[in-house]
Amino acid sequence: MTAFRGPGCRLASGAGRIPQVPHIATVDLRRASHYLGAVSTKRGEMSETGDTGYQVLARKYRPQTFADMVGQDAMVRTLKNAFAADRIAQAFMMTGIRGTGKTTTARIIAKGMNCIGADGEGDPTTDPCGACEHCVAIAEGRHVDVLEMDAASNTGIDDIRSQVLDSVAYAPSSARYKVYIIDEVHMLSKSAFNALLKTLEEPPAHVKFIFATTEIRKVPVTVLSRCQRFDLRRIEPEDMLAMLRRIADAECGEITDDALALLVRASEGSARDAQSLLDQALSQGVGETDADAVRAMLGLADRGRVLDLFDMILKGDAAGALTELSAQYADGADPMAILRDLAEVCHWVSVTKITPEAADDPTVPPDERDRGRAMAEAIGMPILARMWQMLLKSLEEVGQAPNAMMAAEMAIIRLTHVADLPTPGDLVRKLKDSPPPTHPGGPGGGGQGVPQGGPVGYAAPPPSAPAGTPPGAGPVAALKVAPEEALARFATFDHVLDLISANREVTLLIELENTLRLAKYAPGRIEFEPTPDAAPDLAQRLGQRLQTMTGNRWAVSVVSEGGAPTVAEARDSEKRALEEAAMEHPMVQAVLETFPKARITEIRTPDQIQAEAAVEALPEVEDEWDPFEED
Repeated sequence: MTAFRGPGCRLASGAGRIPQVPHIATVDLRRASHYLGAVSTKRGEMSETGDTGYQVLARKYRPQTFADMVGQDAMVRTLKNAFAADRIAQAFMMTGIRGTGKTTTARIIAKGMNCIGADGEGDPTTDPCGACEHCVAIAEGRHVDVLEMDAASNTGIDDIRSQVLDSVAYAPSSARYKVYIIDEVHMLSKSAFNALLKTLEEPPAHVKFIFATTEIRKVPVTVLSRCQRFDLRRIEPEDMLAMLRRIADAECGEITDDALALLVRASEGSARDAQSLLDQALSQGVGETDADAVRAMLGLADRGRVLDLFDMILKGDAAGALTELSAQYADGADPMAILRDLAEVCHWVSVTKITPEAADDPTVPPDERDRGRAMAEAIGMPILARMWQMLLKSLEEVGQAPNAMMAAEMAIIRLTHVADLPTPGDLVRKLKDSPPPTHPGGPGGGGQGVPQGGPVGYAAPPPSAPAGTPPGAGPVAALKVAPEEALARFATFDHVLDLISANREVTLLIELENTLRLAKYAPGRIEFEPTPDAAPDLAQRLGQRLQTMTGNRWAVSVVSEGGAPTVAEARDSEKRALEEAAMEHPMVQAVLETFPKARITEIRTPDQIQAEAAVEALPEVEDEWDPFEED
């Protein structure tokens, strides 16, 4: 008996495998009948039908048995034990990222359950022979008792009813089990899942379900509870490298180990992606495919040059970093890919700093491992953490910018200052070292003197922070400071009112201005006489809010008498006094006599006019603190 070898179909001597019919645009019935007759007349032999065309590596090297599976040892071991103990589940759920073997595993299980062996008397096995009629038909996708359904294009209840429910009660035509393989099962509608539940829970003895999905969280829990779930993990880099090397050698392809490492890194644990990339890499041209060719194919920058750029950024060499960025861009690297590579290096160096064994990555060349270890030892974790956050923000900006290269250049400029940015601890120390603000006493009843030795604590800074204080150091942010500074920040009751106003407690502020007659004040202690219309729980609420805002415990108590006028009363009385004094002024009286309907709208004293003029004469100060500004 002869042996046939050709792309897409391979028939070993005595195996009895039926080749696939070539895909042709115009069907010649006489030729097709002659082709089928040649196959059925003498099994194992076939007439010469020509080449069936090129078959991509991902299909050509698709695993046919569990022994061919790569990186899924735990799942294979569990399935082998289940088959050996005759404990085959009624439904399986395969989940994992793309290209890890979900559909391939489903077909191998279907072959194993229906394999009868070369002698036609075999039992279910995890090592299907690949030669019996059932194994051959399932491998070629033409077995009448193994139905493969794509839930992405058949999502409704009518699809489930016509393809599954209407035929599930009928016995298999020739196989041991009728197997339903539903790919991307999470795409089924809610009604389709509900229609499938009862059959899935109590299927006929001859029916098995195998589901595959990349979005396991979208599958209803009622379906998951009826299935035996297997999580297919990402392929480890070592296993992926070995697999690609075997395929390259089998295809007589010349490719370097560094190039294979780049393919493994780009595949992100997906065997199918790695095989597709290898297929593309081997098609680059005559001769050996090296890492540079793969980088050009993937649009990546040289890893060594990425490390050089990373090093320039950390040294603050903005000019050198921009030059290197432009050079990589001119060589064909995408700006987004360059920033992603920088983020990958930042993550790798950070992890290496915490766990040094992470540097032993087989996809990283030895010289790059040494550079990574050196960077991890030299760079502090706060700098790496800030750089990571800035890179994430930069990736978002580059993706949204109309010109990606311009956005990448601005991102690189910002990143070169990452080592100069202050840490949160530096900001706190700067706040603590800044002088306390000075507040002039208001004209109301909040200007009483401050007794020395009162209770102290830490509190939020007042609303008018010093000019050198960074943004965010306002009254809303309660930072722990020394006790004496807390006393200075809340020297008068006016500071308490400013704090409440800055925190936008409008209702409480109105209550304090109109219903609180201050009797005694010290930082951390308030005594007041309420007006008749004051709320009975004003003291309790005021103490709670001040404690929340400042982090200090405040003692707020009520007295029966001795309170000063409220802030509103003091403000009104002062306004009335100024109006009375203005009305007695000869010039005002002369104006009112000339214009009888005139009214006084605003009164400003000479002191107020001089204060406003002094403020206007001050030099302009930037509103925001610039972290890149040199002292």
